[in-house]
Amino acid sequence: MKSSSQFRAGELVEVRSREEILASLDKNGRLDGLPFMPEMLAWSGRRLRVFKRAHKTCDPPNGIDGRSMPSTVHLEDARCGGSAHGGCQARCLLFWKDAWLKKVDEPLGSQQTPQKTVETPSHSISGCTEADVLAGARKRDESDTSEDPTFVCQATQVGEATQLLRWWNLRQYVEDYTSGNVRLSEMIGSFCYFAYTQLIAGRFGLGAALRWLYDAFQKLTGGTQYPVRIGRIPQGEKTPNLKLGLQPGELVRIRSYQEILDTLDETNHNRGMWFDAEMVPHCGKTFRVLDRVNTIVNEKTGKLIHIKNDCIMLDEAVCLACYAKYRLFCPRSIYAYWREIWLERVMPDSKLTGKSSE
Repeated sequence: MKSSSQFRAGELVEVRSREEILASLDKNGRLDGLPFMPEMLAWSGRRLRVFKRAHKTCDPPNGIDGRSMPSTVHLEDARCGGSAHGGCQARCLLFWKDAWLKKVDEPLGSQQTPQKTVETPSHSISGCTEADVLAGARKRDESDTSEDPTFVCQATQVGEATQLLRWWNLRQYVEDYTSGNVRLSEMIGSFCYFAYTQLIAGRFGLGAALRWLYDAFQKLTGGTQYPVRIGRIPQGEKTPNLKLGLQPGELVRIRSYQEILDTLDETNHNRGMWFDAEMVPHCGKTFRVLDRVNTIVNEKTGKLIHIKNDCIMLDEAVCLACYAKYRLFCPRSIYAYWREIWLERVMPDSKLTGKSSE
């Protein structure tokens, strides 16, 4: 397995110039199988802090296991805008290879001035140009005029840019801590949770009592109640719906987990949308509506999905990967999608309680 990134969470880095980045790419606009996407060009020359080291990640469309990715980080607030990918609204946290970044304490003469305009160089060391990067956003054998294009992005190529990482590989958890990705208290909390789930899953018939004890302890300590329960609507019956007409900027409170369970069937779906255990820590908290999502790229097929029913994205309400056994502490921070029936409006002067502490 190749080496991990040289950068740690919290470090200040500078995105290299367009010319330097293009020189690192192959003719398809990729490095080690990972695409450098057109949307990323806007960050050339800018300084940002490392959010987390992306030494591992998830690939939900292709399985539950974690994936190992060498020499890569995520940067704070550097999310894809989807402009070259059909207006995709997923706002994925971008992957940045070490080769595309540099420490800010390099000699002043080596620092690049931020570029404000896009100028396609006539050539690069690798032969990759900005035109190649733009072309790489679509499947190569399709024309630009295709009415149903197959898009290519970092999310669709995770499998190509990574290697399988088993959950029992202890080195990943050491790096989670030493890289600054995860605090020791967070690691202990998740490991204790998994140990407790083994007791609940035991053959002693104490599952209900142990869940009650778990919830009682979490209530005393201000923690999250047991996050794996079954929806209360029989499978096959229609789940309820509610239209609030929420708009970006509005404040909402996520309903309690118990209230949300009343809207889910026995497969934990509401009108086709899955409610995941990673969403439970956000329940009862107040967030600002980030967007109404209706267009995203299918990470498995590359095709655009047009969502018909309400799908709300909340600012800061991302996957924390604290309950996912096979991809624990994944730093990808994917935004969760919310049905309006899981939310309620609150007064404009209400305090935000869901803002991330990262």
